[in-house]
Amino acid sequence: MKPPISVSPRNVAVIGATGAVGAEMLRCLEQRQFPVASLRAFASERSVGKTVIFKGQPVTLEALTTTAFAGVHLALFASSAAVSREFVPAAVAQGAVVVDNSSAFRMERGTPLIVPEVNAAAMLVHRGVIANPNCVAAIIAMALAPLHKLVPLRRVIASTYQAASGAGAAAMAELEASTRAYLAGEAFTPRVLPHPYAFNLFSHNAAVDAASGYNGEEDKAMNEIRKVMALPALRIGMTCVRVAVLRAHSMSLNLEFEKPICVDDARRALAATRGVRVVDDRGRNYFPMPVDASGADDVLVGRIRTDLSDPSGCSLALFISGDQLRKGAALNAVQIAERLN
Repeated sequence: MKPPISVSPRNVAVIGATGAVGAEMLRCLEQRQFPVASLRAFASERSVGKTVIFKGQPVTLEALTTTAFAGVHLALFASSAAVSREFVPAAVAQGAVVVDNSSAFRMERGTPLIVPEVNAAAMLVHRGVIANPNCVAAIIAMALAPLHKLVPLRRVIASTYQAASGAGAAAMAELEASTRAYLAGEAFTPRVLPHPYAFNLFSHNAAVDAASGYNGEEDKAMNEIRKVMALPALRIGMTCVRVAVLRAHSMSLNLEFEKPICVDDARRALAATRGVRVVDDRGRNYFPMPVDASGADDVLVGRIRTDLSDPSGCSLALFISGDQLRKGAALNAVQIAERLN
């Protein structure tokens, strides 16, 4: 798929190129024919000297240093917040524009937090860093934005069903290994996630705030949705759960609006939104599923119905699914890059 906006060729660096998100960034750059003049790939010390493949050619993995960004126009960070805090300022100082996938700068004043289909205009003014939202926030915002334009939102209640991909390649491997062990009747000790993963689900593994009872994933997603949608007072409640799905997150949403909203109008608004695909076949009982969202660019939206517990007609319930590695991370970052002048 070609980028929707013309972009001049760039010298591109991908930081964290061997991780699940970094590898997906390379695929997105290639698939979308992003005009890469030259590509540099950075990874941890243990991977330095190995290669990744980009457009059929090997690219040697380099060590990340604070002086590594000379000549880089665009730096895509698929790293931890700690790595981003250390190296993003150096990249900006050497002239690169950074699209950062970590949480390091998302809520920083003056740093745009961008989902291009929702708030692309907010990235017109930046200080060298554009932040990519948390995967849950990005996917949910894709469904909320067209509905909020139709009728203003008042309240959001969300429950998430988050795949192993959200915890990285190691968690995906652990789900596969633990599933094989479970089916073989063998013991398996989890090392990446805190609980048995095969045929199980558990509260998201982010640390829980003792005072509020909310975990870090919930706090991040709620705050970032407000920032992306420029609705700082939006009431949001969220419960994040890790499920035994390899790839693609799903969410159950209950949305309250300021006035009654028609299901057919909501369906039409969603269907007309770039990056959203309505999957809402009541006759076949066919709705969004991770198996269909995996590897897809679109966020799947379905189960669109009036919430019968609200007699005012101001509430909708729906179910969505989106690929955490693509729209929830790598694809969104590349889409941001496509819109840079």
